[in-house]
Amino acid sequence: MTTCAYIRVSKLDQDTEKNKLDILKFANERKLGNVEFTEEHVTGKKHFKDRKLGLLLDKLQKNDTLIIPEFTRLARSTLQILEVLNITKEKGIILYSLKENFCNNDDGISAMVISIVFALVAQIERELISLRTKEALYSKKISGIKLGRPKGRGKSKLDEHIEQLLLPR
Repeated sequence: MTTCAYIRVSKLDQDTEKNKLDILKFANERKLGNVEFTEEHVTGKKHFKDRKLGLLLDKLQKNDTLIIPEFTRLARSTLQILEVLNITKEKGIILYSLKENFCNNDDGISAMVISIVFALVAQIERELISLRTKEALYSKKISGIKLGRPKGRGKSKLDEHIEQLLLPR
């Protein structure tokens, strides 16, 4: 079993030492063993799969431990954070977030909370997609663009081959 920590800062002048000390203290209190640190200076807007975090998640296996200072270090997007949570859940990686005092392996409640959050985000995303579609259709309609299937006999890609299609066999 491996214990890893992931620390991300956005700016080169930001210091990671406090995060390291907090993580080491936490790991020592819980007797998690040696901590392998993965650090990077990169914006949270860059997708986690394109950062060292993606490689780290690929490497970690069931019952390995990942410690982070806080969820915002994973990504700036709620959907990406939830995606990382889902990956850790599916792979059986134990995830600790210090600031939020969160562990995905504490009990059934954390799993239930994660499931509820995933369901809510999925529902919200579906509603946003529907809203964006309706807004785009309304915009085209007020611009004078006719929407929907043309009335009457419509054109088909097969129209130019109609004679061949109607020949008896």
